[in-house]
Amino acid sequence: MAIFQSKISPASESFAKNRTDMVGLVEQLRAFEKRAETASEKRRQRFHERGQLTPRERVSHLLDPGMPFLELYNMTNFLVEDANPERSIPGASTICGIGFINGVRTMITANDSGINAGASTPMSVVKALGA
Repeated sequence: MAIFQSKISPASESFAKNRTDMVGLVEQLRAFEKRAETASEKRRQRFHERGQLTPRERVSHLLDPGMPFLELYNMTNFLVEDANPERSIPGASTICGIGFINGVRTMITANDSGINAGASTPMSVVKALGA
């Protein structure tokens, strides 16, 4: 088997710049993801008045405590319905990811009715088919 030697120098100036740039992009991605959660959470009181759990609470109760949940397709629908990057809400009104239920790795999808009253969009269908 061939042995590969990396030419990357973690002490180099270009490595530090690339790392800083990447950390900034990841923070921007997390802010976009948070935007969908925040939009959904605005309906929390309405769910609780009806004796219901929010979509994210339902997913949380379904998953094994303390086990990871890898959310997928987080940026689906971003800039599709609203071309303004300051207002566009990613996620296509659906929570989708891989988590553990009774120790079994499982694909989970949940309609997020806290966003757009749970209305399906063309991108919601794309996300569901991908899952």
